[in-house]
Amino acid sequence: MASRDLQRDSFHRKLELLRTITHSDARSKTSIVSDASDYIIRMKQKVEKLSKEVEASVPLNSWPTVTVENLEKGFMVMVNCGRRCPGLLVSILETFEELGLNVLEARVSCVDCFYLQAFGGENDEDEENVGAQIVERAITNAIKNWSESL
Repeated sequence: MASRDLQRDSFHRKLELLRTITHSDARSKTSIVSDASDYIIRMKQKVEKLSKEVEASVPLNSWPTVTVENLEKGFMVMVNCGRRCPGLLVSILETFEELGLNVLEARVSCVDCFYLQAFGGENDEDEENVGAQIVERAITNAIKNWSESL
């Protein structure tokens, strides 16, 4: 008998705790469990809503920004992104190669975020001059292609 009493008391304590956590005013076991189920569903919806808000805010801050400036001989290219971008550096360097640009000096960080500052010049063999807008457009397209390949 004592064992049943302990089990019943333990069950009632747990039921009362569940009632308190879920802010239920119900008195019957069925109603308390039903309120707890509703509470769990509401919490899941809240978590999903917050997850969507976080996902929606990330792309705005994490899309790489591109700046290209003309220098006396060549360009200074800066690409900055607030998150890691595996493979992006390769895509950008391939774009430089396609445009016939040599990278003379570069600073790159790919640890917590992506940052590239590169100083480049045109190949002496090429007679065509490549403008800053063309370089910027080509790098932006490379970033777009890179993001679609993820």
